[in-house]
Amino acid sequence: MSDVPTQDDLTSATDTMAEAVEAFVFDGDRSESDCHVSGEPLRRGLVLGEEDPRDAGLAEKPLTEDVMWTGRIFNVNRLRVELPDGRQALRDVVRHPGAVAVVALTDDGRICLVRQYRTSLARVTVEIPAGKLDPGEDPLACARRELKEETGMEASQMAFLTTIATSDGFTDELIHIYMATGLTFAASDPDADEFINVDLVPLNELIDAVLDGRIEDCKTVTGALICDAVSHRLK
Repeated sequence: MSDVPTQDDLTSATDTMAEAVEAFVFDGDRSESDCHVSGEPLRRGLVLGEEDPRDAGLAEKPLTEDVMWTGRIFNVNRLRVELPDGRQALRDVVRHPGAVAVVALTDDGRICLVRQYRTSLARVTVEIPAGKLDPGEDPLACARRELKEETGMEASQMAFLTTIATSDGFTDELIHIYMATGLTFAASDPDADEFINVDLVPLNELIDAVLDGRIEDCKTVTGALICDAVSHRLK
């Protein structure tokens, strides 16, 4: 059986793509539709998502969900949803098992950073250690494991900092960020396809690089700014 797509396959794929574009785009003439408008902004204290009764009117109802692509780390699923006004739209969602990241702080105020080539960006990035959760794995246990594997460091104390949604416009990935202290070096044990160099840099230099826009990785930016905010509050 040939794996070469037939003309019918290509036509079907094209039709599917056209349907997706049409479902996503509602920027044409909507004068005859009852469009949702946000109204004047409210001046008030912070109210988190779904704690405002109005948020119920924003929800999209999933109707179907199909796996469009299965990868080693994540899947891409296509959902057909019902919008609050009754129309339907397509949403492509990257389903990810989640990950952890570790702000590893030495006793003399240095942060442990890994240098790794990222094919998606075609360059080396400087990041805090991080890694994917195994199915059912406890995030804290994963944080200890990833810190040891990537940097060789073991921590006597590990504290939860925060959880970030990396890009909730298209993926459900959550990264749980921890702070590790009381560090001692044992030996690293990276995955077979990981090639990593490790630095210990002063925390203030990392924060300066974040504020200057020289560090783009979101988990690293978040971890550095949390450390900076905590240190200022403690003072």
